Amino acid sequence: MIDFEEELRKFKPSPDISAVEDIIAKSDISDMNDILMELLKEQVKG
Repeated sequence: MIDFEEELRKFKPSPDISAVEDIIAKSDISDMNDILMELLKEQVKG
């Protein structure tokens, strides 16, 4: 049987994942909401 407490104690996050999280958090990526808001602004200026 799996001892979840033991498994949690042994868990170590992957350094690669932490690096990717930092890169994503620091980058300025437009999401769909940003793109739609820009399109709406252009339509209003029209």
